[in-house]
Amino acid sequence: MIELATPPSGTHGRVALVTGAARGIGLGIATWLICEGWQVVLTDLDRERGSKVAKTLGDNAWFITMDVADESQVATGIAEVLGQFGRLDALVCNAAIADPHNITLESLDLAYWNRVLAVNLGGPMLLAKHCAPYLRAHNGAIVNLASTRAAQSEPDTEAYAASKGGLLALTHALAISLGPEIRVNAVSPGWIDARDPSQRRAQPLTDADHAQHPAGRVGTVEDVAAMVAWLLSRNAGFVTGQEFVVDGGMTKKMIYE
Repeated sequence: MIELATPPSGTHGRVALVTGAARGIGLGIATWLICEGWQVVLTDLDRERGSKVAKTLGDNAWFITMDVADESQVATGIAEVLGQFGRLDALVCNAAIADPHNITLESLDLAYWNRVLAVNLGGPMLLAKHCAPYLRAHNGAIVNLASTRAAQSEPDTEAYAASKGGLLALTHALAISLGPEIRVNAVSPGWIDARDPSQRRAQPLTDADHAQHPAGRVGTVEDVAAMVAWLLSRNAGFVTGQEFVVDGGMTKKMIYE
């Protein structure tokens, strides 16, 4: 079941769909886009949290519950968005299973592997498939949230690293298949403090936290959100098929030192 809040009537302007937008980087992206005048449709598996977030963000936010790995839910959700707003200008694929506890290879079972790839890689494919006709009508854009782990993985993150590496390959392929009408890019965050703004204000990172980062800096959700917003803007009209690394210089420092 896809739970729909009642969106504002008579809305106009660009419409963006942001998956996994009830927390962390996804919420930061949705907030940033709303501040720039977008109508934003948020998706998440947590119906209660997502509904509260959308209400907090105001009249320009709408929430639907969606499992991005379920094609029937993706198709129904996109149809509802089009039925309400009549258009779709941008797709941001942020929803992912992030391997927070690092599962060892010996403990990695095929069911978990398949679920991670279904959400992290299959989801963006399904969303692109069902959104493409409507994005094409408005010279829209897709941004996929990848990860620096695709190139420099941490121990015991095989499923996550494989899914994000595949997402980068999918991004490059979609840019060719959907171009020139639809631009497709990826943003790969490094070390990001993905806590909600209130949590970050209450417990700011210490010097010791920053010292653990190879470049001495830890990013915020706003760093990623600003990059995504730029890629969706007309200022990035000649940019497609690219990966943008947001890691505070971490990768270069690790390579050259």
